[in-house]
Amino acid sequence: MQIIDGKEISNRVKERVKAEALALKSNGITPTLAVILVGEDKASQTYVASKEKSTIACEMGSVAHKLPESTTQDELLALIELLNADDSIDGILVQLPLPKHIDSNKILEAIDPSKDVDGFHPINVGKLNSGLDGFVPCTPLGIMELLKEYNIEVSGKNAVVVGRSNIVGKPMAALLLNAGATVTIAHSKTKDLAKVCQNAEIIVVAVGKPNFLTADMVS
Repeated sequence: MQIIDGKEISNRVKERVKAEALALKSNGITPTLAVILVGEDKASQTYVASKEKSTIACEMGSVAHKLPESTTQDELLALIELLNADDSIDGILVQLPLPKHIDSNKILEAIDPSKDVDGFHPINVGKLNSGLDGFVPCTPLGIMELLKEYNIEVSGKNAVVVGRSNIVGKPMAALLLNAGATVTIAHSKTKDLAKVCQNAEIIVVAVGKPNFLTADMVS
């Protein structure tokens, strides 16, 4: 049995990104990420702080816009419009979830697709499903990087993705499919989930529940 060391791979990726950023800096370009956080959600604050720390460690610019819970949808859209037009900003990331009075889809669709580093804009979703280059959601892309770093062949394998969210499940299935796997998407309505998983050579669980996958579900 081989245990995949995610932290080790993360450090390797960060070193590569840092080298690329330094090369751009030597040409007078500082790649810069703008992160927008609305409200006081503790988990979101932790994620944003982690992203800011990683961005700076990789020699990139980091701009954080921390807005109060009372921020209106129009105010948020106006900020995104400014960031879209700002040539010093290369990427825009809106931390989810947003407060209930804000339509997340409208916000995500307002981001310039060329700055949509989360890969949630419909144009980038379409590119992913068409096998074209574009921004890809980070968790599925990270999983593909883990498989690549450990020389785990994907092409020709039977893969099961448990979960169908737009953030992880669906893009994960698309990446595996693009890499040549035969993919099944399982979810809360799937009958006999254990049997479905037993037929898989690669299983990705994207349901946000610890210990969801049990030994009897793995061949």
